Amino acid sequence: MAITAGLVKELREITGAGMMDCKKALTETNGDIDAAIEYLRKNGQAKAEKKAGRIAAEGIVRTVVKDDKVAAIVEVNSETDFVAKNADFQAFVEAVAAQAAETDAADIDAFLAEAWKEDGSKTVKEALVEKIAVIGENLNIRRFEKVQTDGCVVSYIHGGGRIGVLVMADTDVVNDEIRTCLKNVAMQVAAMYPKYVSRAEVSQEYMDHEKEILLAQAKKENPEKPENIIEKMIIGRLNKELKEICLLDQVYVQDSDLTVAKYVDKVAKENNANVTVTKFIRFETGEGLEKKVDDFAAEVAAQAGM
Repeated sequence: MAITAGLVKELREITGAGMMDCKKALTETNGDIDAAIEYLRKNGQAKAEKKAGRIAAEGIVRTVVKDDKVAAIVEVNSETDFVAKNADFQAFVEAVAAQAAETDAADIDAFLAEAWKEDGSKTVKEALVEKIAVIGENLNIRRFEKVQTDGCVVSYIHGGGRIGVLVMADTDVVNDEIRTCLKNVAMQVAAMYPKYVSRAEVSQEYMDHEKEILLAQAKKENPEKPENIIEKMIIGRLNKELKEICLLDQVYVQDSDLTVAKYVDKVAKENNANVTVTKFIRFETGEGLEKKVDDFAAEVAAQAGM
């Protein structure tokens, strides 16, 4: 029986197995879909589909930096922390990060659809599905970002991959001192979780919203105070908040006498350089994802009929 592209597509949609695996299964079973599904199941290649509904909220973040100019950051999730520490899983994430550093994809769907550089006969998605079958739990390439600069980009990984950061800067000098400075800034981003590089990035909409909240708080706390005093209180509180959410305004964690901006300026002057931090990217594993909470006692009680 002729194995058509439509038949291969149908089997892929049912099993989640790779295109070549589906074609081989159909060839071996003379085009019998049911027999091909059984063939893939016996070979462990149809496991991924069953696991796709499970929550993958653990995992790791990895970064790649090439020649100080190009960098990528990826988050790949697993169901358990045990698998996140697995050498096979970590090697796969390293390969995904390397792929991200080479990609031209604009979004995760395009990234998953492109050819897997370690084996051009399959897509990134198919490589992921195969890895799910091998490891035995749901995995997810959740997000990636690639950046390029004429200055310098550095990376920092915290907690074995729990948090990953890229920091970009415009600089006319790139040496070990500048790289170390930017690495320290990346550590600051990991620890202090700023939302913006500087106040220039903060939208008027955000400012107006925060003023509204602060005004309501101030009036509730100080109902007797006149409007002009409350206005000054709001300005003071807003400035305090901006110092917490804007990276360059934050107190530098390694030297509380300096802000991050002053620390960068200090290192720049020492190296006769002009350095401007322009962007940061911070990925934290499982950020915003629902995590499954196992209640072992309840599970045992349920099985015992208690």
